Amino acid sequence: MDQILRVDVSRGTIAAEPLPESWRELGGRGLVARIALDEIPPDCHPLGPHNKLIFTVGLLAATPLPCSGRLSAGGKSPLTGGIKESNAGGVLAAKLARLGFRALVVEGEPSPDVPEFNSGTSGGRRGGPGWGQVLYVSRDRLELRPAGDLAGLGVYAAAAKLRAAFGPKAALALVGPAGEGRLPAAGIATLDKDGNPSRYCARGGMGAVMGAKGLKAIVVDDTGGANPPPAHREAFRTAMGRYTQILQTNPQTSQVYTFYGTAAMVSMANTYGGLPTCNFSFGQFSGAEAISGERLHDLILERGGEGDLTHACMPGCVIKCSNVFAGPDGKAIVSPLEYETIGLLGSNLGLADLDAIARLNWLCNDVGLDTIEIGAALAVAAEAGVLDFGDAVAAAMLIEEAREGTPLGRLVGSGAMAVGRSFGNIRVPAVKGQAMSAYEPRAVKGTGVTYATSPQGADHTAGLTIRAKIDHLKPEGQAALSKKTQVNVAAFDTMGLCLFVTPAVGWEHQVMVDLLNARFGSRRPPEYITELGRRVLGLELEFNRRAGFLPLDDRLPEFMAQEPLPPHQVVFDVSGEDLAGVFEDLRSRGSGEQGS
Repeated sequence: MDQILRVDVSRGTIAAEPLPESWRELGGRGLVARIALDEIPPDCHPLGPHNKLIFTVGLLAATPLPCSGRLSAGGKSPLTGGIKESNAGGVLAAKLARLGFRALVVEGEPSPDVPEFNSGTSGGRRGGPGWGQVLYVSRDRLELRPAGDLAGLGVYAAAAKLRAAFGPKAALALVGPAGEGRLPAAGIATLDKDGNPSRYCARGGMGAVMGAKGLKAIVVDDTGGANPPPAHREAFRTAMGRYTQILQTNPQTSQVYTFYGTAAMVSMANTYGGLPTCNFSFGQFSGAEAISGERLHDLILERGGEGDLTHACMPGCVIKCSNVFAGPDGKAIVSPLEYETIGLLGSNLGLADLDAIARLNWLCNDVGLDTIEIGAALAVAAEAGVLDFGDAVAAAMLIEEAREGTPLGRLVGSGAMAVGRSFGNIRVPAVKGQAMSAYEPRAVKGTGVTYATSPQGADHTAGLTIRAKIDHLKPEGQAALSKKTQVNVAAFDTMGLCLFVTPAVGWEHQVMVDLLNARFGSRRPPEYITELGRRVLGLELEFNRRAGFLPLDDRLPEFMAQEPLPPHQVVFDVSGEDLAGVFEDLRSRGSGEQGS
């Protein structure tokens, strides 16, 4: 993991180079931030030639440590205009690491001067036949080749063709028609351990950046590669044993997530009055029981067939929070069906039908769209009268319009803010241009602070606080809780660890630093984990500062401070002073790190 792979689509060149010394202590989210700050002009257009699409692996990638194989994709977001890192499970990160790469950076834009690599795009529209390229990476060969008949295909059909061409052991990253069309809500699909293109770097529009680079897919074949050996093998094995024991004895990671998946959060959020319903108009949904984790669990067991209750997205996972959701006929509809999708495409659209939600999930996956952003965009459109709440058929038709690239489809595929502006709707649940995930910030105020202040935009994965022992309805202590959580998550994202490790291992910094020390032969103290998280956030904040973000960008939508949320009739009342103070000490620090 001591190399970076650079792909220049302007010239059609690919080259491996040593990882710079100043980047060596970073991986995952932290390395995305470091590369972006060092190499991306913060005032560039996100879909132009000066932005870069950055893939990175975590510091613990390709080790036997469970849940350590997250892939980060990032750059300047076409949705927020700021820094973005979006990560996913699956197998691609481990395969890149086995080939010795800690980062893969795609730069430039397809040039007509290189005919064989011409993207075939015009005016931001998908170019049809002749569009795009496929990047192939293996130990012995690095090449760009025309995408051919992959252009225009949905993610599932394109992945099947690629697996037929390159073999079932190759890992993929690919975009659907939304990415080809450069829609700001487009994500990047990767394969799970079973070869399904179901793990998404979904948030922030990185699929649009990949489309702008003229890339339909990346294929990684790690044949002949090797796992990086720990500097101290026995010490690593000992620390890994402690880490695994924590995961296997914590009720959340050994029982709740295993049997109910992330959908377990439906009942908790609904009980707290924090389940987004009908465009964030209510915090409780009358149909919550029908779309709960308990109902999901029972349906999968009742239907049998291709359904799978405890599915792992990556090899060696001991949590197994994923699932395969099958229809009444036992045939798989989608994998996985997650809480965020159930919240945004379910309760937020007034839908109390897991089968309908699963089909919308499959459609978003195939078109290559973020289910969170699209669920929020559709709900804003419903409030504007474009469709009715509870109408799954109309929602599916709008997603299909995004596939076809119609004006209305492109609008929905551009996200909730774009829909709100177009229809004059001020009730848009977004921060920095990115839609909120399925935790209502008026009822879960610590997560509301995260939405407001995270450099990533409204993203629960940057600092979810719902499991903290605090009165979530009161503003006191929420800013401090969010900051502590955001710092911790930034460090875990940099190590490439699954988000669901953090509730169990998140504050066990000794075992985490023991793992890093054994892996790299270093002597870092336990406080290094906090310092690492602070460093990463400082880099991200500095990129956004240079991109023109101001303190007033760290605010929730005005309606959430004025409109009481049923059933508790609460508003978001964490003070502006508290929000401004969350990262006050890190903003100056970020600028001091430039070039370090």
